[in-house]
Amino acid sequence: MAGSEVVPDIAELADPALRVSTRDEVLTVGDYLSAYVMEWTLHHLDLIAHLPSITPPPADTLAACRASLEKLAGAPFPTSFSDTDALLTGTGRRPATTTETSALGELAAKLPLVLG
Repeated sequence: MAGSEVVPDIAELADPALRVSTRDEVLTVGDYLSAYVMEWTLHHLDLIAHLPSITPPPADTLAACRASLEKLAGAPFPTSFSDTDALLTGTGRRPATTTETSALGELAAKLPLVLG
């Protein structure tokens, strides 16, 4: 899709501190765009959950979403978690294993995080 190459350019031109209104909420442009990156990354992971041969979301996108999720959680996920595992367990898309729950410590009680 030729048009998809334009989107990052347009997003880079936007002032991240400007405010936008959507669904009776006021967000900064930066937060609005971050929310969309999170939403589409999670949808991508949902769609490929049972299709191991499909390319996952880009690593930098997963890392950015993890950082956003950690900000919402108020704590980092253990470094032993991949970015994908942090997103899947952090949003309740899959339960944490016993080992992961132990590694999460107090953060485990806050999960899953509701992002809507």
